[in-house]
Amino acid sequence: MAVLRIDASIQGPRSASTELADLVEAEWTATRPGTTVVRRHLGAEPLPADAWASAIHGSFTPEEQRSDAHHSALSLAGSLAGELRDSEAVILALPLYNYGISQHAKAWIDLVMAGGDQGEKLLDGKPAIVLTTRGGAYGPGTPREGWDHNTDYLRRVVADIWGADLTLIEREFTLVGVNPALDAFAETAALMRKTAHEAAVAAGRTLAVR
Repeated sequence: MAVLRIDASIQGPRSASTELADLVEAEWTATRPGTTVVRRHLGAEPLPADAWASAIHGSFTPEEQRSDAHHSALSLAGSLAGELRDSEAVILALPLYNYGISQHAKAWIDLVMAGGDQGEKLLDGKPAIVLTTRGGAYGPGTPREGWDHNTDYLRRVVADIWGADLTLIEREFTLVGVNPALDAFAETAALMRKTAHEAAVAAGRTLAVR
């Protein structure tokens, strides 16, 4: 079985989303030892920022007129779409940055869409675990309710466009203990971390035996 894992954090070893993905992967591979994990860390090795535009322009350009940039971008887009298509499940660790999806993850999603066929459900019915983290709190009644422009977008792409069987795991208040202004929420943050970790372990174990 091949599992595609995508990380997009820029936080390195301090990443809360990577921590969750590590728990999912560890439980998954322990439950199914023969699993092959294909990894892309978009935060550590970003995709070229101009590749999507080149792929789109190249797709509308006759092949004999395409530039080297067109060919390179189309090849990259096809490879990324193929990785998703060929996987039997995916683990996506995609944190919220600046109230939306990270630029690294957006570049990957755009290129995958450019590399797939029009309307193709690249994950049709396959399990996808999306792990998303937020430094603050955005739930009902909070001062920034409605400011999360990341999570619904990921639902639309992964479940509605790509057709995956989506499991979404969220963790908020990851900046508690980092930002002194959030010190009053230490107990709440600790509970959120515990809940998210338990959900990640359960998801890895459950989906591995499907």
